[in-house]
Amino acid sequence: MKKRKKLTLLQKRMLTGYLFILPWFIGFAIFYIRSLIMTGQFAFSNLTIIPTGGYTLDFIGFDNFNYAFRVHGSFKQTLTTSIMNMLVDVPLITFFSLFMAMLLNKKFPGRFVFRAIFFLPVIMGSSAITSAMEMSEAMMSGGISSMSTEMATDASAGAMMNMDYFIDMFMNLGIPVKLLDYVTAAVARINDIIEASGVQIIIFIAALQSIPGSMYEVAKIEGATGYETFWKVTFPMVMPHIITNVVYTIVDNFAESEVVELAYKVAFTEMNYGLSSVFSLVSTLITCLILVVICGYISKHTFYYN
Repeated sequence: MKKRKKLTLLQKRMLTGYLFILPWFIGFAIFYIRSLIMTGQFAFSNLTIIPTGGYTLDFIGFDNFNYAFRVHGSFKQTLTTSIMNMLVDVPLITFFSLFMAMLLNKKFPGRFVFRAIFFLPVIMGSSAITSAMEMSEAMMSGGISSMSTEMATDASAGAMMNMDYFIDMFMNLGIPVKLLDYVTAAVARINDIIEASGVQIIIFIAALQSIPGSMYEVAKIEGATGYETFWKVTFPMVMPHIITNVVYTIVDNFAESEVVELAYKVAFTEMNYGLSSVFSLVSTLITCLILVVICGYISKHTFYYN
């Protein structure tokens, strides 16, 4: 009787990973693949809803694609804006999350409270909380809300004056205009960056806590500075988690982008499901291409510690 071959440690880890993603894969196969196929059918067809129930599809080839890129007034601009916002937000959110995770990973009184504060936007962003906040804002129209609006207007005007002053000062110092434009866009979107960083901060904190303390002890004995320790120890060790956070950030940014809102509006307000499917397919393919390029580049420079 042959002895049963035992699994190696690497095979056991691979099996654990497959079991971990199995529930997601089952849900993807049952629900999402069918939706993708239907979206492809709608994109190349003219969908007509039957009053008694159901719908009919008339194949029209690339007419919906031609209309989207040549006739529709806002799709190309909305798509370009969404992609540019994504390219601006992803590196900012990633490095802001890493920076905050390093601060929150230090031992200081009340750090658990501060961690919860940074994760609150994730909870507050849920649909139930958002609906409740919108209802509260509608009920408080006038009075306090009008005062808040006036205060926000005054604050934004003051902030714009200060921003113009600093931009002129940095331009006089000879800082490149493209760099200033990038920093200005980042400052203008600082609220969005903080709101979108909750999950990434938690992932980075877990990554930092998994780094062996012996590495920092060796770096300290060798006389490495804090700057050198970050680039030689901390950053290489969290690189695999940077890929995870980049993927999450790109997908999350895409789900909240203007092009997705446009596709939803065209489908359920204008009842043009074919054109909406084109918007969805094109934006999804571009997002997947961005994911492949960025993740492929980061993977080549990633160090995996076993």
